[in-house]
Amino acid sequence: MISDKYSITLEKPSVEEFLNLRNKIGWGELDFDLAKMSLDNSLFHVIVRDNTQLIGMGRIVGDGAMYFYIQDVIVDPSYQNSGIGTALMEQLENYLTVAAQKGTTIGLFAAKGKEAFYARFGYILRPSESLGNGMCRFV
Repeated sequence: MISDKYSITLEKPSVEEFLNLRNKIGWGELDFDLAKMSLDNSLFHVIVRDNTQLIGMGRIVGDGAMYFYIQDVIVDPSYQNSGIGTALMEQLENYLTVAAQKGTTIGLFAAKGKEAFYARFGYILRPSESLGNGMCRFV
């Protein structure tokens, strides 16, 4: 449960806010137009504000049918460990409870050291007994 002084809403952040929050956690520079297109094409957004300041966000991307990916669960470093990440995940999971049907795959890439956080929500590590390594390619 997050503090009553923070507001949580189901809306996308501005591109400037998104880029600023990414920079605060060290994810580096990203082209404005690329970020805008990515936010615009997301399936679902949730944000947390302290007054007007964006302090956390999460979103879901995918095809809206068989594949959903939890993306950009970000909490401003000065607000971490205060329940904001959990509140974001709860909202993302609420959306998925309705949108994801039997046969759906929900994926995510955990930042190093954050695997246990996502395991609390039922996500499993790869590789496992039946699954190979997850892979990605950065451009």
